[in-house]
Amino acid sequence: MTAPATRAVRRRVLVRGTVQGVGFRPFVHRLATDLALAGFVSNTAGGVLIEVEGPPEGVAGFCDRLAAQAPPLAAVTGVGFEDLPATGDGGAFAIRSTDRSPGRTHLPPDTATCADCLRELADPADRRYRHPFVTCTHCGPRFTLATGMPYDRAVTTMSGFRMCADCAREYGDPRDRRFHAQPVACPGCGPRLRLVPASGSGVRPARDGGALAAARELLAAGRIVAVKGLGGYHLACDATDARAVRTLRTRKARGGKPFAVMAADLDAVRRIAVLTAAEETALTGPRRPIVLLRRRAEATGLAPGVCPGSPHLGVMLPYTPVHSLLFGLPGDPPGPRLLVMTSGNRSGEPIVTDDEEALTRLAGLADAWLAHDRPIASPCDDSLLRVRPDGTEQVLRRSRGYVPRPLLLPVPVRPALAVGGDLKNALCLGEGEHAWFGPHIGDMGDLATLEAARRAEAHLRCLTGVSPRLVAADRHPGYHSARLAARLAGQAPVRVQHHHAHIASAMAEHGLDGTSPVIGVAFDGTGYGDDGTVWGGEILLAGYTGFRRYARLSPAPLPGGDAGVANPCRLALARLWAAGLPWDPGLPCVTACAPGERALLERQLTGGLACVATSSMGRLFDAVSSLVGVCHRAGYEAQAALELEAAAATAWDADTSAYAFTGDLDPAPVLRALVADLRRGTPAPVLAARFHRAVARAVASVCRRAREDTGLATVALSGGVFANALLEEECARLLTGDGFAVLRHGEVPPNDGGLALGQLVVAAHLRQEE
Repeated sequence: MTAPATRAVRRRVLVRGTVQGVGFRPFVHRLATDLALAGFVSNTAGGVLIEVEGPPEGVAGFCDRLAAQAPPLAAVTGVGFEDLPATGDGGAFAIRSTDRSPGRTHLPPDTATCADCLRELADPADRRYRHPFVTCTHCGPRFTLATGMPYDRAVTTMSGFRMCADCAREYGDPRDRRFHAQPVACPGCGPRLRLVPASGSGVRPARDGGALAAARELLAAGRIVAVKGLGGYHLACDATDARAVRTLRTRKARGGKPFAVMAADLDAVRRIAVLTAAEETALTGPRRPIVLLRRRAEATGLAPGVCPGSPHLGVMLPYTPVHSLLFGLPGDPPGPRLLVMTSGNRSGEPIVTDDEEALTRLAGLADAWLAHDRPIASPCDDSLLRVRPDGTEQVLRRSRGYVPRPLLLPVPVRPALAVGGDLKNALCLGEGEHAWFGPHIGDMGDLATLEAARRAEAHLRCLTGVSPRLVAADRHPGYHSARLAARLAGQAPVRVQHHHAHIASAMAEHGLDGTSPVIGVAFDGTGYGDDGTVWGGEILLAGYTGFRRYARLSPAPLPGGDAGVANPCRLALARLWAAGLPWDPGLPCVTACAPGERALLERQLTGGLACVATSSMGRLFDAVSSLVGVCHRAGYEAQAALELEAAAATAWDADTSAYAFTGDLDPAPVLRALVADLRRGTPAPVLAARFHRAVARAVASVCRRAREDTGLATVALSGGVFANALLEEECARLLTGDGFAVLRHGEVPPNDGGLALGQLVVAAHLRQEE
């Protein structure tokens, strides 16, 4: 007697998360086919919809493996199941066209060229040999070419490129890794490269392979080339050519700000920097950020003008086929193995993406443009991070490779937009349990940047489907970002205090629901305080619905307001004046100021003219940097503090003593001790190390006192000062050793680039309380 046939079952599955543009449908097709199941899979606005039918054990196995074996770029956030009546469908499993019904799914970020595509790029027998736009479902552009959702070729900047028969066959074959890879193309049907020379440069125009060869030759000859990447243009030159680096720095009015370096490979990185296993993982991963590495003491060849005054180098590896081809394939003429790769813009302007605009805005900066005809839908600068000694990452600029990946919120929020601050601006949209950062925009100092922010907001809203009913902004009355928020909201936005937003950002990143407040240490350069002064050295008792200022750095006058920040020597004299210490002619900061400058400053301080009180920890770091003779004039933001950290690092292990603050974070005793040590001839690096330890010990002391007063035992460290690796590590070490739970930023920047997340959750809670 034969056993009865197993009765078929049918199940509907909705997979949510980042599941479009990552090869999820062909993965589903292969899995169902391997298990001999019938049904279909389709992209929808709400995710990937699947109906699968077959024997119960086959359907169960399919559902078990669905999330566990998902493609590498997928990020599954939820899987919903619904049992359906079996239909008797015994046909082959099918991939259906995209369903454009309402809903939301997540678009993946741009990712670096995968190993398979790199092999094809270098294989003379492959039809994509030397193809500058080789890509597949596992790599390449996504966010920067998407113009709508659900993600499909028709709503990308590839819509104008008609696929040839071979590419169309790959695109339609579920067994091919280019199945529905929206940027798919080949030399016969894809975008084209061209080299455009600057007027009078003596360079000849070129196309395709000739354009790349000419660009490589120009770089080897010490020229500057504007290179169009995924999210905008870079300005590139040979990082080992001192004259070329000096020329680029002069043309861009870069001052002494460090340049980022792109290295051909890991061997080139190891010749200039010390590389840990965790740093290698960060460098070679699909995001390919700029990673801050320790400069190798015996490094040779790198031009001194690449990274003056810093022990760190910002290094990245090639992440597009164009970059790989710029460094050359086997058999190519030798060229530079290290390239400066800095954002293609003029100082203070947003990164350039449009080809015609690049020819005008970068005129006078570049000797030639290596351009292509695939439009960029959204600017997206390179991300920047450092790797801590414990292997965790601290993102300092969250952009390419991260955007628009959502962050999971600990509490749901109504549809809202937060516009961040005026420095390191990045917008944030939120709805329900998710928040989406936009790409790094920069400093909101001119009309071009404001327009870039407006476009970024519209693009992010289009891709996420969030229609904000609430807009949040900083309380600073003069911020450009706040005025932008008012225009976008059509009404007054919800104003969130700057340092409250910093602490809320750290809380949200770590998944705190806000039912219990934290001790928030918010240290930065500038933030508008509730009393109308400039805050920045704050210890807050904070939750999402409010905060109390528990302690703060003792204030001092800020001569010239924000404009005075470029003169750390004046900040040092103001701090000495506030502490009742004389301007000894032998002090480095006194020597750095001309007699007339000192006389004017004295009148300002005694009369309170053009001075505002500040409790900023960032400004104290600037002042100490000048006081000990490290940096008297700053050519870029945080230069004085960065150089003070660099000096301290050289003496960190040799000298473990520290100065001491008193009272409510009063730095007067620290300043007196610094002056005394200066008179004794103590080297500047030792002074810098003792000052860093003094700040960390003061943080631990105040937090301990706050715990005694309140019972709170969680400390959040936030604000741009905590980009200082020495300070952050020492604070965390002392606090953890004293039994505190310490929240440190990871994927969300501690500086103003992470401010919008805090604004978002605070504004949502404030409105819920009303």
